[in-house]
Amino acid sequence: MPQGWRMDVSKPWRTAEIEALEEAGAIGHVGTEPIGRYRYDKILDDGSALPCRVEVFPMLVEQLKRDWKERSQRTRRWFKVSAAARRVDEPDLAALLRGLADKPLKRPEIKALKRAS
Repeated sequence: MPQGWRMDVSKPWRTAEIEALEEAGAIGHVGTEPIGRYRYDKILDDGSALPCRVEVFPMLVEQLKRDWKERSQRTRRWFKVSAAARRVDEPDLAALLRGLADKPLKRPEIKALKRAS
């Protein structure tokens, strides 16, 4: 799941769109309403931990680039939501993913994204 620092852009969902492109080569429509939030400790280069709060925005992927900015640093893989929940380290993110596993298309944020795309 691409994630990154809030960029100097006016809309947080725009940061999510940029991160999806840079980290996964994913292009598509990003929803403007978050589908959830989670907290985790980001380990910095010096070993210290920085508490972070992440907003998660839905994205309908239309294209995957063969080459993207962070390709040499990332592996892109697709999982069913339940399998992704078992693979992540952050308990709050796992809970968010498990909540998406049951009828994600019924969620208002995703319905609105589908209508807008």
